[in-house]
Amino acid sequence: MTVVENLLLGRHVHMNHWTVPALLYYGPARRQEIRERELVEEVIDFLELQAVRKQQVGTLSYGFQKRVELGRALCMQPAVLLLDEPMAGMNAEEKEDMARYILDVNELAGVTVVLIEHDMSVVMDISHIVTVLDFGVVIAQGAPAEVSAEPAVVKAYLGEHV
Repeated sequence: MTVVENLLLGRHVHMNHWTVPALLYYGPARRQEIRERELVEEVIDFLELQAVRKQQVGTLSYGFQKRVELGRALCMQPAVLLLDEPMAGMNAEEKEDMARYILDVNELAGVTVVLIEHDMSVVMDISHIVTVLDFGVVIAQGAPAEVSAEPAVVKAYLGEHV
């Protein structure tokens, strides 16, 4: 599927399913698709996907594929967005771009973002509140600066100083 088709898939839960009008593509079905495409266009602009909008997602670089995944989630217009390892496998430039988009989603779109990420530098740079788990047990919670200074966090994630 193309980038646009993937993003429209995120709008699927918001669409009414009138069988006959949808099959004939007239009246309400046509107006609804136009409205849904307008929101998709906003997401394309927001995530800077204009250049790849008609390309199949499988042919895109890994960073663009992750951006399309984020876009599909945003098209659902969530109040809370849960991101599980959104930067896994990305190079430094792609991570910077994704971090900027995540911050923008939170600040500009007003969406609460719950981020699960093992890259501690990313977590500390973009988070307001950090909760650190070690084998399922909370070992620290608070502002990034406070959490990164906790001895248990240093030992579990940042490495002990020798």
